[in-house]
Amino acid sequence: MSDRPVDDGPAEPAREPDREPAHKPEPDREPAHKPEPDREPAHKPEPDREPAHKPKPDREPAHKPKPDREPGGPAPAGCPAHRAPTGPELFTWEFATDPYPAYAWLREHSPVHRTTLPSGVEAWLVTRYADARQALADNRLSKNPVHHAGSAHAKGKTGIPGERKAELMTHLLNIDPPDHTRLRRLVSKAFTPRRVAEFAPRVQELTDRLIDRFVAEGTADLIHDFAFPLPIYAICDLLGVPEEDQDDFRDWAGMMIRHGGGPRGGVARSVKRMRAYLAELIHRKRENPGDDLISELIRTSDHGEHLTENEAAAMAFILLFAGFETTVNLIGNGTYSLLRHPEERARLEASLAAGEEELLATGIEELLRFDGPVELATWRYATEPLTIGDEEIAAGDPVLVVLAAADRDPARFEDPDTLDLARRDNQHLGYGHGIHYCVGAPLARLEGRTALATLLRRLPDLRLAGETADLRWRGGLIMRGLRTLPVEFTPGPAVGGSDAPSTL
Repeated sequence: MSDRPVDDGPAEPAREPDREPAHKPEPDREPAHKPEPDREPAHKPEPDREPAHKPKPDREPAHKPKPDREPGGPAPAGCPAHRAPTGPELFTWEFATDPYPAYAWLREHSPVHRTTLPSGVEAWLVTRYADARQALADNRLSKNPVHHAGSAHAKGKTGIPGERKAELMTHLLNIDPPDHTRLRRLVSKAFTPRRVAEFAPRVQELTDRLIDRFVAEGTADLIHDFAFPLPIYAICDLLGVPEEDQDDFRDWAGMMIRHGGGPRGGVARSVKRMRAYLAELIHRKRENPGDDLISELIRTSDHGEHLTENEAAAMAFILLFAGFETTVNLIGNGTYSLLRHPEERARLEASLAAGEEELLATGIEELLRFDGPVELATWRYATEPLTIGDEEIAAGDPVLVVLAAADRDPARFEDPDTLDLARRDNQHLGYGHGIHYCVGAPLARLEGRTALATLLRRLPDLRLAGETADLRWRGGLIMRGLRTLPVEFTPGPAVGGSDAPSTL
């Protein structure tokens, strides 16, 4: 728990009027203000403006990072320090709302693009599908931050806030083979097709009980009331977190995905508290093991597989952190896409009414491609000089693969900006590629299919409440998800009965 009361889900920002993305800067205008920490931009984009800073030699950032700012959140005027040729503004609030026109420009004009991130860290953005797929599988790009050539300050701006101080660095997103191979082999046992299939009834039960809580009201915030708690409770069940502790996890997780929307330092404090809890839970599971993932990791370690306590805690932490936010965004973004494409939604509803599952299965893959939960793959660092596209990457340079840009590449996907739930040739990169492919993807797909199908069946006239221009996207470098998704529908009956426990 943080030092002040924490909401169950992402904080709702102040509403702002409809605005057009500022993706086409033109010369001869300088911006009139500089970004300030912990404040959302209140300005409207204007025509004829030039990026706030111009390229400088020796790859120095054009602006210094502000103190106490969470890494990854969009900055009002965060512009690349190096542009050749001049391109669209990146990392503004307008960009966060619809990054796809900017990504289209980058694919065409600067497909491997050196930029300064809002945190002040310089990195390469890889935007074309072929380059992205190659980079994701290139063993010269390490996941271990020790290979980052930046300053100590810059290194502290990568990764998950607070994970270093909490000694949670030894997880799958930060290590390479052979340690990665060993740890992935251990945790992948929890996500086999058989284990995921066995978990399906519990996911359906959680889904129905969450809908039961708001179905009689006729209105809901689908992020706060549904998409956020569903994967939290599911992953807590999988890990073996007792029911009486799950609301604490929900609070910590809510703080962790706010990306600067909560109190300053709140993310790091939540990570620290979660780390302390996981250490205690591991000790309890050693004495009283159960049929859960943490107990399985302990049993495996006790039977010869080397797994330190820090590794066990880091593994549980990253499964929670990475395993729930991706699913929150899959459900939220997926529902939003269906509400904005009524013809595709009608196709899916008709298919479900006929008892068919095929369109639901291909539809989930298309929603992952079209506006997926992960915008950029997590950090990679060049261990030696290498070439991506036509660009020479120096040893130690950070590289970020832009999954959202690659999955809209017209060189790979026909009509990439069209949502087609029946799309067949769909080898998207929504969950990555190569040895770091998302280990929890089978569970995320199960939760996404169950959530969307149940919403459409039980709330057949589900519709947006208010204007789409009022919706805001959470600030963050890696993930892409809505802060809120207010909806309306005809009130209906609960199906779970009145004896459903308040904590699920």
